[in-house]
Amino acid sequence: MSADKHLHNALAGADLGQAYEAAKVEEHLYKWWEAAGYFKPTAANTKAPFVIAIPPPNVTGVLHTGHGLTNTIEDILTRWHRMLGQPTLWVPGTDHAGIATQNVVEKQLAKVGKTRHDLGREDFLDAVWEWKGRSHSTITNQIRRLGSSVDWQRERFTLDEGLSQAVVVAFKRLYDDGLIYRGTRLVNWCPRCLSAISDLEVVYRDEQEQGNLWHIRYKVANDANDTEWRISEGDQSITIATTRPETLLADVAVAVHPEDERYADLVGKFVVLPALGRQIPIIADTYVEREFGTGALKITPGHDPNDYIVGQRHNLPILNAMNLDATINSEGGSYAGLDRFEARKRLVADLTETGNLVETKPHLMKIGRCERCDTIIEPLISTQWFVKTQPLAEPAMAAVREGRTKIVPERFNKIYFHWMENIQDWCISRQLWWGHRIPVWYGPDNQMFVELNAADAMAAATAHYGQVVELRQDEDVLDTWFSSGLWPFSILGWPDVENPDFKQFYPTTLLETGYDILFFWVARMMMLGLYLTGKEPFEWVYLHGLVRDEHGRKMSKSLGNQVDPMDLIEQYGTDALRFTFATSSTPGQDFALQPTRLDSARSFANKIWNATRFVISKLGDLPRTAESKVDAERLNAQAYTVADRWILSRFNRLAGDVERLMNSFNLGEAGRQIQTFFWDEFADWYIETAKIQIDTGDEQQQLRTRETLYSVLEGTLRLLHPFMPFVSEAAWQKLHNSEQTTPTPAALIIAEYPLINAAMLNEQAERDWDLVQNIIRGVRNVRTETGVEAVKWIEALIAAGSATAMLTEQTAIISRLARIAPDKLLISESLSERPEQATTLVFAPAEVVLPLAGMVDLAAERERLNKELERVEADVERRRTKLANENFVAKAKPEVVQKEREALAAQELAATTLRERLASF
Repeated sequence: MSADKHLHNALAGADLGQAYEAAKVEEHLYKWWEAAGYFKPTAANTKAPFVIAIPPPNVTGVLHTGHGLTNTIEDILTRWHRMLGQPTLWVPGTDHAGIATQNVVEKQLAKVGKTRHDLGREDFLDAVWEWKGRSHSTITNQIRRLGSSVDWQRERFTLDEGLSQAVVVAFKRLYDDGLIYRGTRLVNWCPRCLSAISDLEVVYRDEQEQGNLWHIRYKVANDANDTEWRISEGDQSITIATTRPETLLADVAVAVHPEDERYADLVGKFVVLPALGRQIPIIADTYVEREFGTGALKITPGHDPNDYIVGQRHNLPILNAMNLDATINSEGGSYAGLDRFEARKRLVADLTETGNLVETKPHLMKIGRCERCDTIIEPLISTQWFVKTQPLAEPAMAAVREGRTKIVPERFNKIYFHWMENIQDWCISRQLWWGHRIPVWYGPDNQMFVELNAADAMAAATAHYGQVVELRQDEDVLDTWFSSGLWPFSILGWPDVENPDFKQFYPTTLLETGYDILFFWVARMMMLGLYLTGKEPFEWVYLHGLVRDEHGRKMSKSLGNQVDPMDLIEQYGTDALRFTFATSSTPGQDFALQPTRLDSARSFANKIWNATRFVISKLGDLPRTAESKVDAERLNAQAYTVADRWILSRFNRLAGDVERLMNSFNLGEAGRQIQTFFWDEFADWYIETAKIQIDTGDEQQQLRTRETLYSVLEGTLRLLHPFMPFVSEAAWQKLHNSEQTTPTPAALIIAEYPLINAAMLNEQAERDWDLVQNIIRGVRNVRTETGVEAVKWIEALIAAGSATAMLTEQTAIISRLARIAPDKLLISESLSERPEQATTLVFAPAEVVLPLAGMVDLAAERERLNKELERVEADVERRRTKLANENFVAKAKPEVVQKEREALAAQELAATTLRERLASF
C-alpha cells in the first residue's frame, strides 16, 4: 500500500466529530511514516548525526514494561533530534540470547519428553531458529506498536552473517594480542543448563530454607599419619562454621585470622577432615572475620570464589567434589553419586552421630540461582575461555574520567569506577549449542588453531603438520555478552572500517539502557569498542530506572505483577503509555507504574484532540501555512491583545525551557511542562479568551486571534510530537488537511522543532495577564465560597490604579469569565465610595470590591455562617479540653496527639475565617 493511502486511512480513522480513538489512528500513521521513509537518516546534511543503537531485546518471547520504557525514551530523543534537522539514525535489532533462548526451546521439548540430545545439534538448532522467527516477529510488531521510529532497513540480529563475522574477527584479534586465553578457573555453573553462566545470569535472593550455619569440629591431627577424624576424649579440635557442609568433601585447609589469639598455637598444624580422614593445614589469613561464627573457616577453593582467592594466596591445591550435574564425584568417598543436597543431609546426619556436629543455627543466606531455570548455581572449577579484562578496563575508565563518555546521572560514575577497578577476568565460553561457536579448531594432538573460518584453520593446520589432518571445532559457544559487547559498531559494518555507515555514524551518540546492566553490558561495550575501534562507542550513557508496580514492588513472575505493555496500549493507547513512562521517570530512578497516571495521560490525549477541534472550528479561512504564523516582526507591528502577546510569550518561554531540559536529559520534566502549558495556559485560559475575542472583536482582532490560535497550537503539537507522536501527528494533519492548502513539510515527524524566539518574550504582557487571571480567579473563588450560582451575573467595582487602561481593554474577558454583568462592571483608577457590605480582593495595583447584597441573601448567609461558626467553636473547645488532659497527652501515641494538635490548628483557622466573613457583613 502506498504511503498516501496509509495517511488517508489514518485521517479517516481520526474523526474530528468524536473523541480521539487511538486504535483507529496509530497503526495507519506508523505504516505511513515507515512507507514514506521518514525513519531513515537524511542524506547530504552537514549537521552532526544523532545515532542510537537499540538495546537488542532477547528473542525469548515478548517485550515487557522495561522495554516499553526504553523504547519510549529512545524514540523521544530520536524524534526530537530528527526535528532539529540532524541526520538521525536509530538502529533496531534483537539478540540471540544464547542460554535464555536455548532454555525456552528445551522446555518445549521437555513437554513432549525429549531433550536436545535426542534431536542432535543440527536439528535442535533448526528448532531454535524456528522459535527465533516467531519471537522476532512478535517483538518487531511490538516495537512498531510502541511508535518507535527505527530504521527498519538497517535492522540487525546478533547471529546475522555480518555480526557473526565481527565476532570471529574480534575473538581472533583479542586472542592474537594475548587478551583471550583458555584456562581452568572457578566459574558460576548451572547444573541444570550444564553451562558456565555470567554474573548477570545469577539472581541472588535471601533464603531461610537453604540457610543454616553448621558448627563442625575438625580434630587436630596427632601426627603425620593420623587419619582418624572422630574426636575422642583428650583430642584437640577446632570448630568451623559453614553454610555448605557438603563442600567439606573438597576442603584443602582451615583458616583463622592471624591476630586471633584463640588459634595462635594451631597455625601451621593440620586437622583431619571429617568423613574422609584426609589431613589439611591450618592457615592464617586476614580474609577470616573473627566475629563471624567461630572465627575459623573451611577453605574450599574448588567451590567458593572467596576461598579460591585465599587458595591462590597460599598456593593451596584445588579440589572439585562435584560432577557437572551437581552430584558428588569420586572425591566424595562414600558420598559419591549423591545429589549435593542429599549428600548434605547424609553428611550432617553422620557428623551428628559421631559428635562432630556441635550445633546448627538458622541463618538467612543469600542464594545464587540461575536466572533462566531457577536452579541453585554451583561455583565449580572448569576449563573455559577467558578475556583478560584489566588491560581493557583502564582505557574504558579513562574515557569516563576524562569526559569523552559521560554517564547520566553522574552519580553512576562512582559505581562504574568501582566495578572496573575490581574487575575479574571474563569467562566468555558457554556449554551451549545456540550461539556463536568459538572459532578455535584442534588438531590430533590438541594443538589449537584460532582462525576466522574452517578453511583458514585447515590451511594453518596443514602448514603446521606438513600434511592434511582432521580438525575438530571447539564445542562451546561464546557468552551472549561478547557479541552484544560489539553491538554499537558491528551493526554499522565493522570490521569493514570503510563501510559508509561505519564512517558516517560511528561512534554513536547515545546509549540508553537500565542502570542494572551498567557493568554487564555498558562496561563491556566500552572496553571492546575502545580496543577494537580506537574510539569510545558512544558520547553519552543515559541510565533509566526500573519500572515497578503501583505498590513500588519489582515486577516478577513470582509476584504475578508483571504487566504487558501491549495490554496497556489496548486500554489506554500508545501515547498515554509513552507519556506516562516519560513523565513518571527521571534518570537512574525507579518509579511505580500508576493506573491513575495512565488515565490522566489518556485524558490529556483527548484534551489535545478536543482543543484541535475547537481551534479548527474558529480558524475560518485562515491559511494554515508558515505565512499565517505570528513572528516577532508581525507581533511588534500589529495590534495583538494582551492575551495574544501573553500566550505567545509563554509559548516561547516554554520552548526555551524544553530545549534546556531535553539537552540535560530531563525528559520527564520537559513533558510535564508541555502538558501544563497546553492544558492550563493554552486550553483553559487562552482558548476561552479567544472565544470572547473572536465573538466581540473587530475584523482585525479576530484575524490576530486566529493567527495566535494557529501559531500556538501548531507549535505546541511540534513540542509534543516526540512524547505523543500519534495524537500530535493526527491533530497536526487535521489542522492542515481540513484546509486545501498543503503544509510544508507534509508530516509533523519531520517538521522543525520549536526553539525559543527571544524577541517574542514579553514580561509586561505576562505581568498584565497575570493580573487579569488573578482577578478572575479571585472573583470565582468568592462566588464558590458564598455559594453564588454559576449562571448568576454579579456586580464588581475595580480600582485599577496604573493598570486602568489595560484592564479596561479586558472588560469583555473579565465580565464573561468571572460572570460579572457588563453593565455592572466598573473599572476606574480609584473608588470614590464603597458599598458597606462587600468583599474586597487586592491584587496590586488593583483592588476588587464585590458588593455582597447583589450576590447572596445577606440574612440567610449570616445565619448560615453563625451556625457554622458555633459548630466549629464547639469543636475547637472539645479539642482544647482533650489536649489539656495530661493523661491523654501522656498515654496516647505521639502520632495520635500530634494529629489532634493539627486538627485543632485547622479548626482554629476555620473559626478565624468565619469571623472575618461575618465581620464583612
